[in-house]
Amino acid sequence: MRRVPGLHRGRKQIHTGRDFERLINFSDAVVAVAITVLVLAIVDIRPVGGESTVWRLISDNGGQIFTFFFTFIVVGIMWLAHNRVLNQLRGFDGVTFWLNLFWLAGIAFLPWPSSLYGESFAWGGDDTVHGGGSGFLYWGTLAVISILAFLISWHARHSPNLLEPKARAALDPADRGQFRGLVFAAIFLLIALVSIYSTGIAAYMPFLLIPASFLVRDRSGLDDVVEDADS
Repeated sequence: MRRVPGLHRGRKQIHTGRDFERLINFSDAVVAVAITVLVLAIVDIRPVGGESTVWRLISDNGGQIFTFFFTFIVVGIMWLAHNRVLNQLRGFDGVTFWLNLFWLAGIAFLPWPSSLYGESFAWGGDDTVHGGGSGFLYWGTLAVISILAFLISWHARHSPNLLEPKARAALDPADRGQFRGLVFAAIFLLIALVSIYSTGIAAYMPFLLIPASFLVRDRSGLDDVVEDADS
């Protein structure tokens, strides 16, 4: 581990070089395993009874299949945003480490509530079936993950010594993109609460993420920093 001169705030120690690379590699590995484990919820789906065609099989298990693809996409987007934040850093401190560790714990935990929710998922609305709180657990988990992602980004923005020089120069206090994780967390939490009373309505609410993603689009120029770091 290397300690970079001048990159300390009080007694906070910044880890750079190989330590930081290992943190990034570890994070990518955990996400890769978690996103792969998601498929276990549907690999055991087999025809039963009168399911004579694959289309009938898909129809009868549509909730699980849809939940798998939706969760896979959401985790992929979360990883991309997480990767962008880490690419803006030149190292990490203790706060970053613990926030990142809890974020990874949420990602690793997600396949379980995803599987439970998929089994109780219903389009259109059988409001008599609430899945025993599986919807609240699933959407609540996504909300917690998003809050942790926001805290990682917020801590990075407010700890200039952690940022690459180009990232510091590109920061814009008025940029709405810095609140993306918080906005997504609010939407996930709202869906979680609605799912307690109506799974039918909750099933359509994820479409709120589409306009929200445009409203909180990152306009600070940090994407250019990420591209430079990747190259």
